[in-house]
Parts: sequence; C-alpha cells; structure tokens
Amino acid sequence: MSEIQQVGTGPQERLLAHNATILELQEAVRVRKIQTKALLASGLFATLSSLAIFTVTVAAWGKYDMGPINRVAIPLTLLSGVLFARLLYVESERDSQASKTVRRLQLDLELAEERRRLYAAHLGLPVYQRQYAYKEDIPRELGQLRSEAKYYRRIHNAFQATIIIGSLGTTTAASLAETSPPLKWITVGLSLAVGISAGFTGYFKYRERSFYLQQTADSIEQHTSSFELGIPPYDDADESRNLYKLAKEIELLRVEQRKRQQQLDQPHEGKEGTV
Repeated sequence: MSEIQQVGTGPQERLLAHNATILELQEAVRVRKIQTKALLASGLFATLSSLAIFTVTVAAWGKYDMGPINRVAIPLTLLSGVLFARLLYVESERDSQASKTVRRLQLDLELAEERRRLYAAHLGLPVYQRQYAYKEDIPRELGQLRSEAKYYRRIHNAFQATIIIGSLGTTTAASLAETSPPLKWITVGLSLAVGISAGFTGYFKYRERSFYLQQTADSIEQHTSSFELGIPPYDDADESRNLYKLAKEIELLRVEQRKRQQQLDQPHEGKEGTV
C-alpha cells in the first residue's frame, strides 16, 4: 500500500496531474466558446429582428400588407429573445469560476501549460521524452490552426456574399424607373454594406489568413503522418532521430507562420516603406 502511495505522489504522477488540468481547461474553453456564441447570437438576432420588423412595418404602413411576414418573423424574434433571456439568467447564476470568459480561461490554460513546462524542466527529463511530449501536443496545435482558419474563412465568405448580393441588389434597385422611398433606402443600405465589406476584406485580409493557417496545418499533419508511418524523412531506425527531425520541421513551420501573420498585421504603409 505504501508503494502505491509513493508512486501516486511521485514526479511522474504530478506531471500527469498537470496534463489532466490542461485537458480540463481545454474542454472548459471549448464549452465556454459555444455558450458565448449562443448568447451573442440569440441576443443579436433578437435585437436586429426587432428593429427590422419595426422599421419595415412603419415604412410599409398603409402600403403593403406585412401580416404574412410578421406572423413568421415575430414568433421567431420572441423565441430568440426568450432563449437570450434564459441564457443570460443561467449566466448570472454561475459562480465566479464557471463564469470566466473565454479569454480568462485561455490565460489559465497558458499558465497551466507553462507550469507543466517548468515542472518538466525541474524533473530533468531527457531530451527524448521532451520531444515525445512535444509530439503529443501536435493534435491540439492542429485543431487550433484549423479552427482559426475556419473562423477567418467564414468571415471572408460572409463579406464576399454581402458584396455579391449587395452589388446585384443595388444595380437592380437603381435600374428601376420609379424608385419608391423605401427602395431608395434599401439601395443606400446595400451600397453601404458593399463598401464596408470590401473595405474590411481588403484591409484585414481574411482570405490570406485562412489560407496560410490551413496551409501550415496541412504541412504539420503531413509531417506527423510521415512520422507515424515511418516514411521518409522519418524512416531512420533510431526513433529519437525521427523525433528530432519532426520537432525541428514543425518548429520551422510555426516560425514561418508567425512571420506570415506579422506581415499580414503590418499596415500597407509600413510594407511600402520597407521596400
């Protein structure tokens, strides 16, 4: 019994405890992101839908029958409002630990990972074991890269859809011979949406960010698969050498991705000035 207790409180078990904490925080971040998105989406939909129903009903009062549309739009707005109120109530009932923001949980996760690195360094683990632990973190790195790539790709697609639909709608509305006042406001709104979308797309470069993130994720996955299958350049009989090559290649890819990110974050004036 004493030997089991000694093993359970030994350095390796403490390192496993650090890993368990990191996994719990990763799950908490994922759940918290879903909760935050649901809260924001329901509140935003209820607000925008209410404003749209009120504006369109007032503008079309006595001219168009908005009854068929409102019979569908109003229940959906009420349903989203109830969902938002429910989520907000649940949020207010949480304790301080459970109500942490995504950013705060991510900070806790970074601190937990730093504690694990410091503790592993204190143990004086061989380089081979540190490289193996590094390899085990690759799936999380891939998930983060793909998640960010998907996020930027969705933003880019949303702006592109706005530009396409807005351009066609503006051209169609402007080509009408006798444009009514509500239609003129719709034309102005569509033109403004197209201009804003084009400006944001050109300045923040969401497409390029998504492309580079996805490219880095695919390259890391290719190296990981080659290592697992034992194919070149990871076909050495000594696994420690293969681990060294894998860690080196992935670090080079991560450095290259950070450089690309810095270039995209740099303003156009700064880029022109450095040429």
